[in-house]
Amino acid sequence: APRSPAGMLLVAAELLLALVAGVRGSPAGEQENPPGSRFVCTSLPLDVSGTGCPLPPVPMQGGALPPEEELKATVLQLRETVLQQKETIGSQREAIRELTGKLSRCEGADGKSAWKNEVGKGKDTMGDLPRDPAQVIDQLSRTMQTLKDRLESLEHQLRANVSYAALPSDLREMLQRRLGDLERQLLSKVAELEDEKSLLHNETSAHRQKTETALNALLERVSELEKGNSAFKSPDEFKVSLPLRTNYLYGKIKKTLPELYAFTVCLWLRSSASPGIGTPFSYAVPGQANEIVLIEWGNNPIELLINDKVAQLPLFISDGKWHHICITWTTRDGMWEAFQDGEKLGTGENLAPWHPIKPGGVLILGQEQDTVGGRFDATQAFVGEMSQFNIWDRVLKAEDIMNIANCSINMPGNIIPWVDNNVDVFGGATKWPVETCEERLLDL
Repeated sequence: APRSPAGMLLVAAELLLALVAGVRGSPAGEQENPPGSRFVCTSLPLDVSGTGCPLPPVPMQGGALPPEEELKATVLQLRETVLQQKETIGSQREAIRELTGKLSRCEGADGKSAWKNEVGKGKDTMGDLPRDPAQVIDQLSRTMQTLKDRLESLEHQLRANVSYAALPSDLREMLQRRLGDLERQLLSKVAELEDEKSLLHNETSAHRQKTETALNALLERVSELEKGNSAFKSPDEFKVSLPLRTNYLYGKIKKTLPELYAFTVCLWLRSSASPGIGTPFSYAVPGQANEIVLIEWGNNPIELLINDKVAQLPLFISDGKWHHICITWTTRDGMWEAFQDGEKLGTGENLAPWHPIKPGGVLILGQEQDTVGGRFDATQAFVGEMSQFNIWDRVLKAEDIMNIANCSINMPGNIIPWVDNNVDVFGGATKWPVETCEERLLDL
């Protein structure tokens, strides 16, 4: 079987030791050779493995010990052998001198001096040993030192090889541990990032809600400031805007009506809706949704409904300009009058005669009621702006109505006055500062 580098060096050391041992095999006690004694020396080819110098058996590698421990034991054994043989060489110098004397008398097989023959040819017959005994000792010393150095180098190499041989298995385990650690760290980092993402999302949602709340509060505050700065020069200087024809934009009068036997309703209107401006106001009581209604629906003229009875009014207000409208009614004979911009345009009678207006109902701006306070119809909704909605419990004189329309006097209703804290808006309807009475007049 092929041997390891340590085994080969060990064989080389043992060959050298065998040579020295062979030298020591000569009788050390012979100080002088008997007369006529002779030695026959024969040269051996280099490729012949020691037939005359048997090698000591080399311990087999392997066994129960691990490879690393076995290599370390071999190196230690070689080092001890080298040290022992170095001491042996030092103690056998006399034997070497004696061997040198014998070599000087060594003859070949033909009876001629082999030493002299080989010297003449420039060849060393004893394994290329130096011819000078002193050189023999030095050469052996150097050889042993070289062998020692090589063994030490081999020991370092074996340590490196052992470490390298053991590295892959350890490296795999180390890499697996490292990969496991990295995987756990990665999963932990991903979990942290998910938590941070969740927290960021929550914080973003909370921040958005706070921002929206702050903006809404700011808008409300701005609206309040706008109202305050337009400011309604007096509590009645505002208008209600109903820009869309829907069933959810409307205004509501907080105060209700008492029982009435006559009334006057006046208001300013501006609408360009078509067809019909819708329902500027409606008053519903339990059992009668059409107790009082002013409506222009579809292509019909403006109608006044009292207790579900109808009178058509000669009013034309869908031109997008401000107009002042007043309507009077009395239960006696059901008499009614219609005024536009201070002028009486129509009158009639027999509109729900002798019917008193019922109290406790709901007064709605901008929608027609099918039930008390509800069931609005978008097709009947008012689209536009209104202001100065006032109700009196009597029939106003034509002169008073003219003075109100031309801004000569400001006369609030004694039953329902037009004041800010008496009007609520819903569904997107808004309250804004109203143009001055003089500006409304210029719009006519």
